[in-house]
Amino acid sequence: MTPRIPRPAARIILTDDAGRVLLFRFDPADRPPFWCTPGGALEPGESYEEAARRELQEETGIIANPGQQVARKVAEFITIEGVPVVADERYFRVGLPSGADPEGIDPSGHTELERAVMRSWRWFDRDALAALQEPFFPEDLLHLL
Repeated sequence: MTPRIPRPAARIILTDDAGRVLLFRFDPADRPPFWCTPGGALEPGESYEEAARRELQEETGIIANPGQQVARKVAEFITIEGVPVVADERYFRVGLPSGADPEGIDPSGHTELERAVMRSWRWFDRDALAALQEPFFPEDLLHLL
């Protein structure tokens, strides 16, 4: 059995004024597509809050304070790079800043890997999320909303 590497991560539940949540669609070559909230691994010396702020800006172009942590999840999975991890994920709920355009998501801060696998994004209302035929993470996102 391959040991799993610890992976602390910050994830953002980004909602707009209509209560919709932003998800990115991951389309990796080695598994079926899935949807996920913005976020990612902490950099060395970074707090979960700092990572949430950085990841939100890098993945969406939005600068906002992540506020209080709303959930914590521990999950085992294999990253897009093929690394088996045990992820300690902290979730932060962020409202789209006043005056920000929900259609103005700016992916220019994406890494090369993110550009390769995160080709689209969408705002989901509760009904659309419940009807989604592809997996999404966190699996209890409807409850977290």
